[in-house]
Amino acid sequence: MNPHELIFFSIFIVIITGIILLDLGVFDRRDHVVPFREAMFYTLAWIVLSFGFYGLLLLHGEWIHLGNSGTLQQLEHLIDKFDHPINISGLSYAEALKVYKNNLGLEFLTGYLIEKALSVDNIFVIVMIFYAFGVDSRYYRRVLFWGILAAIVLRFLFIFTASALIQQFNWVLYFFGGLLIYTSVHMMFSRKSSEQINVATHPVVKFASKHFRVHQGFLRNHFFLRKEGKLYITPLFIVLMVIEFSDLVFAVDSIPAIFAITKDPYIVFFSNIFAILGLRAMFFMVVNVIGKFRFLKAGLALLLFFIGCKMLAHSWLKALGFTTVHSLIIIVSILFISILASVIVPEKLNKARDD
Repeated sequence: MNPHELIFFSIFIVIITGIILLDLGVFDRRDHVVPFREAMFYTLAWIVLSFGFYGLLLLHGEWIHLGNSGTLQQLEHLIDKFDHPINISGLSYAEALKVYKNNLGLEFLTGYLIEKALSVDNIFVIVMIFYAFGVDSRYYRRVLFWGILAAIVLRFLFIFTASALIQQFNWVLYFFGGLLIYTSVHMMFSRKSSEQINVATHPVVKFASKHFRVHQGFLRNHFFLRKEGKLYITPLFIVLMVIEFSDLVFAVDSIPAIFAITKDPYIVFFSNIFAILGLRAMFFMVVNVIGKFRFLKAGLALLLFFIGCKMLAHSWLKALGFTTVHSLIIIVSILFISILASVIVPEKLNKARDD
C-alpha cells in the first residue's frame, strides 16, 4: 500500500467498523424474528449507502490511489497496472481523471451487483443450514451478524492474495475463468435437485466434534458455555462455523467473478463489503419470497458462464473495445430476464416442462 491507499483504506475500515458496532450495540440488542418491513428498510438503507459510495468514487475516485496530488503519468500507470478498459491518450489530466473516475464507479457498481446477485444463492444455503440444525428464528440475526463479520476478514485475505497472484501470474485469470464456467454448468444442471444438509455427516460438524467440547443442546443465543472450569461450544456456534464454511465456498465463485470486471483489489474489496454487509437484511427480506423466482438460479448460472467466458477472452474483448458499461448491461439484462420470466411464466407450465 502506498500512503494514499493506506489512508483511504484505514478511513473506510474505521467507518465500516463504526456502522457494524452501531448495528451490534443499538439495532441488535434483542433477539427477535425480523419482520418483512424492517428487513426491507435496512436493505434499502444499505443500498443507499452503497450508491453513496458509488457517488464518492465518481467525485473523488482518485483518493484511493493518488490522493489530491496525482499526475497524468501516475494515472496512466494505474490504468495499465489494473488493466482498466479505458483510453486517455491525448487528454489533459482533468479530462483523463474524469474518464478514470467514471469507469471506477462503474466497476464498483457492476461488482456490487454481481456480489448481490450471487448472494441470493448463498441465502438458499443459509436457510437450509438453519432448518437442518433446527435453529430458532429469533437467533438468525445474531448468527448472521457474526458470520458476516468473519466473512469480511476472510474475503480481505482472499481478495488481496488473489490480486497479488493475478498481477504476478496472468494465467490465474484463465484458471478463474475455467472455474466459473465449470460452476455455472454444475449450477445449471443441479438447480432442480433438492439440496439437503446432513447434520451428522457434515465435515464441519465432524471437525468440531473431534477438536472441541460440544454442549448437547442450544442455550438460547449463546455460542459458548463454561462448565466446571471447561469451555464448551454450543450447537449455535457450530451453525456459525457451517455458515462461514459455506461462505468461503461461495467466495471462490463470487470474488473471481468481480475480478473479471476489475483487477483493482480495492474496488473488488469495497464492492464485496457493501454487498456482504447488506446480506443479513436481504436474507430476511428475500427468505419468504425466494421460491417465487424459480428461474433466478438459471439466471445466476448464465451470469457465471458469461463472466467465465469474459475472463478467458479478456484480451480479445479489450481489443474489440468491450468496456465496463457493456458488462453492466449484459449482467443487468440476464438478471432482469430471469426475474421477469419467473413472474410471467405460469407455475403449471414450468412444472410441465420439468416433467
